[in-house]
Parts: sequence; C-alpha cells; structure tokens
Amino acid sequence: MYTGVELTLKPLAVRIPEEIEKEILEVVKREKLDKATVVRTLLEMGIVECRKQTALELLQDGKVTFAKAAAMAKLSLWEFADLVKQRNVEWIRYTPEEIEREVKEASAAESK
Repeated sequence: MYTGVELTLKPLAVRIPEEIEKEILEVVKREKLDKATVVRTLLEMGIVECRKQTALELLQDGKVTFAKAAAMAKLSLWEFADLVKQRNVEWIRYTPEEIEREVKEASAAESK
C-alpha cells in the first residue's frame, strides 16, 4: 500500500508466534516480496481495519457522530456509509415517541 510519499522508516523489534511467521513467509513467497515489505503492508492493513472497526463501534455505541466516525476511519462520508451498510451497523436510535414527533413535525412543515 505504498502511497508514493517518501517515508521515514523506523526499526521495530517484535516477537511473534511461529504460526504468524509461517503466514508471513507464505505471503513473501506468493507475492515475491521481501519480508520487511510484507510485514509493513500487513501491519498497515491491520491498522486500517482497526481504525474502521473502532469508528464503527463508537458510532454504534452513540459515542461519536456519523461524520466524526467517518473522519476517524479516514474515509469519505460516502465510503463510510457503504462500510456501515456492508457491516450492518445499526447506529440510529429513535424511541417511538421521537419517531412520532419527527413525523408530526415533517407533516406540519409539508402542509405550510
């Protein structure tokens, strides 16, 4: 997922389970890339997914607005709307009374 921007790379030492290393080496072989590039790519993919998941959870819990969640996920409003739909996230919570009030207000506005 190289963006074309010159990156400053920092070393990172981490211990991983043997099974994860096997998975990484499979990707290295399949993609014909070096191990460091594969690890950076997988890490970036994980961060992107984590950002999306966190934004969706906060939205669903009512802790952030839709626009704030989209910004947290680093997606446009349309892209985030697609993500919400794909993952079947319920985020709009109206009580029956609120829905009734909204309908009455909308009807009153239409009749003017």
